[in-house]
Amino acid sequence: MEKICVLGAGSWGTTLSTILGEKGFDVTLWIREEDLYKTIQKTRENTLFLPGIKLAQNITAVRSVEEAVRDRPVIICVIPSHGVRDIFNEAVKFLSKDAIIVSASKGLEQGTLLTVSQILKETLPKPFHKNLSVLSGPSFAKEVSLKLPTAVCVASDKKSVAEKVQRIFNTNYFRVYTNSDMIGVELGGALKNVIAIAAGISDGLSLGMNARAALITRGLTEMARLGVSMGAGPATFAGLSGLGDLVLTCTGELSRNRSVGMLLGKGQKLPDILSEMRMVAEGIKTSEAAFDLAQENNIEMPITEQVYRVLYENKSPKDAVMELMTRRLKEE
Repeated sequence: MEKICVLGAGSWGTTLSTILGEKGFDVTLWIREEDLYKTIQKTRENTLFLPGIKLAQNITAVRSVEEAVRDRPVIICVIPSHGVRDIFNEAVKFLSKDAIIVSASKGLEQGTLLTVSQILKETLPKPFHKNLSVLSGPSFAKEVSLKLPTAVCVASDKKSVAEKVQRIFNTNYFRVYTNSDMIGVELGGALKNVIAIAAGISDGLSLGMNARAALITRGLTEMARLGVSMGAGPATFAGLSGLGDLVLTCTGELSRNRSVGMLLGKGQKLPDILSEMRMVAEGIKTSEAAFDLAQENNIEMPITEQVYRVLYENKSPKDAVMELMTRRLKEE
C-alpha cells in the first residue's frame, strides 16, 4: 500500500486525501490549524472546509511536517502559493530522495512572480526537479467530494511521472489526463482566478451575460498571451487547465474568486470582504503578481490590469469597466 502525503487540509487538500484514502493508499494529511486537527481527530470530518464528508481510517491527520513527509514516496502540495516556500524549506530535510512531488496549488508567489513548480525548483535540490508535476483543471472540491464527474490534467516534464500521478488519482468519477506543458498548466490554473474576479465584478454590477462571455473570451486571450511569452504552448490554454478551469471559475456559484468580485461589484471594500472569508481566494494575491509579470514581459493584459487597480488602488469597479470598454479600437 503506497504511502502518500497531502500537505494542506483546505477543501481541496481534504478532497484529494479522500480520493486517495478511498483507493486504499496510506495517507498522511498535514494540517496547519490546531483546532481543525483536533476536530478531525475526534470526528473524522473537516467541519471547517469540507463539512459532511467523512475521512477514511487510512487517512492520518498530523501537525508535524516531518511526520507528514518522512518515508512518503509521493507528496501532494495543496498549500496556498504564498506558503509553499516556507513549508518546503522545512520539509526538504525529511523528503525521500526519489519522492514525486505534485503541486495542486494554484497561484503565483508575490515578489518573485514564480509559479509553484518554480518555487519548488528554487527550494529543493536538483535531483528532485525531474519528479515534479502539476495537477490542475476545472474541479470544485465540493463536487469532487460528492463524486460528481470531473476531468483534470497532470503535467510533468517527465512522462513517466505524469503517468504515475495519473494512475494514482484516476477513478470512475475523477478522470485524469496527462500533459507535458507544466508551465502552461500552472499559469492557466493561476491566471483564471484573476479573470474570475473580473467576471464576478461584472455580475455584481449586473452587466449581463454578454459582458461575462466577453470577459471569459478576452481573459483567455490574456492568459495565453502571457503564457506563450513565458514558454507555454498555446494549445494548453484551450484545454482543461485553461479554458475548462476558466469557464468553471467565472460562472460557478462555488467559485471563491467570482464571489469576491461580486461583492466588489456590489460596493463592498476588499478589507471587509477578506475579514469575513475563511478560505483563500488565490486570485487576490495572484492579480498583483500577474500584473507585475505583464509589466516585466511587456505583455498587454487590460482585464488583469483593471482587476489589480480595483483590488490594490481602490479603483471604482464602474470606472474599471468603462476604461475597458473605451480602449483604443483594434483587431481581435
